[in-house]
Amino acid sequence: MNTPQTPATFTVVDLFAGCGGFTQGFHSYRPEGASAPVFTTVAAVEHDMAAASTYALNFAAEAGGADHIHAGDIEDWDPLGMGVEADVVLGGPPCQGFSGLGKEDSKDPRNKLWREYARVVNAVKPKMFIVENVDRFLRSPEFLLLQEATDEKSGMLKDYVLVRQSVLNSADYGVPQARRRAMVVAVRRDLQHLRDLDYPERTHSKDAGEFLPGSGPQKWVAVGPAVFEQTKIDTETTELPEGRRCSPLGKELPGGFRTTDLHIGRNPTTLSLQRYASIPPGGNRHDLPARLSTKNWLEHPSGAHDVMGRMYWDRPSVTIRTEFYKPEKGRYLHPTADRPITHYEAALIQGFPDTFQWSGSKIQIGRQIGNAVPVGLSRALAAMVYEGLTR
Repeated sequence: MNTPQTPATFTVVDLFAGCGGFTQGFHSYRPEGASAPVFTTVAAVEHDMAAASTYALNFAAEAGGADHIHAGDIEDWDPLGMGVEADVVLGGPPCQGFSGLGKEDSKDPRNKLWREYARVVNAVKPKMFIVENVDRFLRSPEFLLLQEATDEKSGMLKDYVLVRQSVLNSADYGVPQARRRAMVVAVRRDLQHLRDLDYPERTHSKDAGEFLPGSGPQKWVAVGPAVFEQTKIDTETTELPEGRRCSPLGKELPGGFRTTDLHIGRNPTTLSLQRYASIPPGGNRHDLPARLSTKNWLEHPSGAHDVMGRMYWDRPSVTIRTEFYKPEKGRYLHPTADRPITHYEAALIQGFPDTFQWSGSKIQIGRQIGNAVPVGLSRALAAMVYEGLTR
């Protein structure tokens, strides 16, 4: 009688970790035969205290304690001094300089932080690392420098070789959100068997009709059935639960809140309520009567089709950004209710479980949700990494 083998386990360091979307995806991945996580976090770095506190609420225990969560600048973190060793390093260095929503300032000092990422990689010496960023990253000067850094003779990451660099859409992996992110995968040069590592196959497609029945991906997951059928049409409060305070990293902040505590509304003006009610399913600012529009919108009758837009019930949502609760920022109106989506709904769209713990103010938690790697996309990457490391 064959005894079932215990699944292999691996360790992870998460840099620029935010609230932990990348980690949550790896944590929730289960290969065949596994009943517990096969990836364990051993350390994380996040400069924003609220986001780092959220990360600590969820992952500090498995990392070995709160002292393994560095709430500060990556420049001040010494993995060697902490004795950190890991199989995989994850991270998304700040992308404001490359983002299409930002100023695309190539001199933005935040864009140089990938060099700190490289410093940590050289110190930890993982078997592989993954850099996550906005899709424009692959066309940026910083990406060219990253490629040069892996030059076998003179690069600062000469012990590593880039094996994959492409833009992945989270909707292709069962996430009810069409969010495009650049994913750059590198493996240690001495691990030849990892060089043919490939991205996970898509499980979903915008047009599943391009595949024969039963032979390919399913159709993209629609956000209506996936998210809004779970949440209440009306919101009962505009505030987070009172009296909850936490200090997982030594600084007291609001929290911890479960994801289900985040179904909070806003206090819209009468004008905003009239606008919401005037926008039909799938509509946007162009559907507003002149009396409810703005001078700027009326003077620009084309473009900006997502502004004051309703999410489509039968499609994935648009990209969840940090101010998803403001319909003037994008297609963030509920598909049927006359209100913006809530923090709870945004967190579900990003794939966070109901039991996830959050720390911070409404604005801080909104930023954490919007900046996170979709959990479903991360979980697909975890499968890729696991299959490679267990060959």
